[in-house]
Amino acid sequence: MQRIVVSGRGALAGEVRISGAKNAVLPILCATLLADGPVEIDNVPHLHDVVTTVRLLEGLGATVTHDIAAGRVVVDPRTVDSHVAPYELVRTMRASVLVLGPLLARHGAADVSLPGGCAIGSRPVDMHIRALEALGATITVEHGFIKASAGRLQGGRIVFDTISVGATENALMAATLADGETTIDNAAQEPEIVDLAACLVAMGADISGAGSSRIVVRGVPRLHGGRHAVIADRIETGTFLVAAAMTGGRVTATHARPNSLSAVIAKLEDAGAEVLVDGDRITVDMHGQRSRAVNVTTAPHPGFPTDMQAQLMAMNCIADGVAMIDETIFENRFMHVNELMRLGADIQIDGPRATVTGVARLSGAPVMATDLRASASLVLAGLVADGDTVIDRIYHLDRGYEHLERKLSALGATIRREG
Repeated sequence: MQRIVVSGRGALAGEVRISGAKNAVLPILCATLLADGPVEIDNVPHLHDVVTTVRLLEGLGATVTHDIAAGRVVVDPRTVDSHVAPYELVRTMRASVLVLGPLLARHGAADVSLPGGCAIGSRPVDMHIRALEALGATITVEHGFIKASAGRLQGGRIVFDTISVGATENALMAATLADGETTIDNAAQEPEIVDLAACLVAMGADISGAGSSRIVVRGVPRLHGGRHAVIADRIETGTFLVAAAMTGGRVTATHARPNSLSAVIAKLEDAGAEVLVDGDRITVDMHGQRSRAVNVTTAPHPGFPTDMQAQLMAMNCIADGVAMIDETIFENRFMHVNELMRLGADIQIDGPRATVTGVARLSGAPVMATDLRASASLVLAGLVADGDTVIDRIYHLDRGYEHLERKLSALGATIRREG
């Protein structure tokens, strides 16, 4: 099994190009199933989850051309001849459930295995099911499968009890081919929702309100082929900016989307970083200083993203002062705490709150990644730890970060992959 070895050393410096967003490209790839012609997706990162999604689309019968070097995927959904998404593929990736809405809307049926993914807490599919039932679908869950059927879906009103990015995406995609108007209330407002809507509009959908709490979709008879470029990954961007702050360095993220990172930028400024924004470039400069501890409470967008919680915790581990981190999204998203403590971090857990007391230095040790963002936090901690930090189970990293060690090396980090 592969592992990553990080040797703590000086400040990071330089520029890093940000890849396409993992959390945007996966639903967009699923959305291609709605079209009646080829769809070209650009700025596609080379991630394990992208490869899995391509395999899933091919398993449904779609013709897929994946040009990894060019960052391009072309999907021709006209050859789809199956509506079954098997456990063998779905078990490794939560986003696989996002084929449910497109298959149902385009083909009238979908059998999708209950999904797997990171063990960061309960992420039930109930809201996906209720949203599609509101559009006229008949759905049962049996033998580990979500079995859905419908004639043409009918527009309706969907009201989510709690905000769910995935359920919003499934509802949005399904509604594009429904007969009539659909209103989605308490919708997720993440930039990835806006990007999915932009892709659907490029395919001929009629959508307004994406990025707000109410999305209105006026169903159309068909979606055609089209072309769309995926937005920059705000979580990858934030991870590199935190790495700069932790090491006292100066790093510029290029091809980024500053307006999607307001909450993260504000916390970095609170920590003492100078943050400069110039178009699609974001620079964090710590001027060699130690960061200050910052309190964090995760919340749906535009609040502080749960996907950046572990990275901010790593920064707080070596910051000056005491910080409170409240996790309000996923109940199991403190699994990286014990691993950070192996490196010498001082962290106390009380339910959904972690109290982090900054220490002068961490010390390298063997640690184990437990989920995607926890993996990133351990890499960041290794950048500032004395000696070598050896991180096992790094397959989690490859689900969401493109060439992480290569990019960090270019900024001056000492990091290598073994095995």
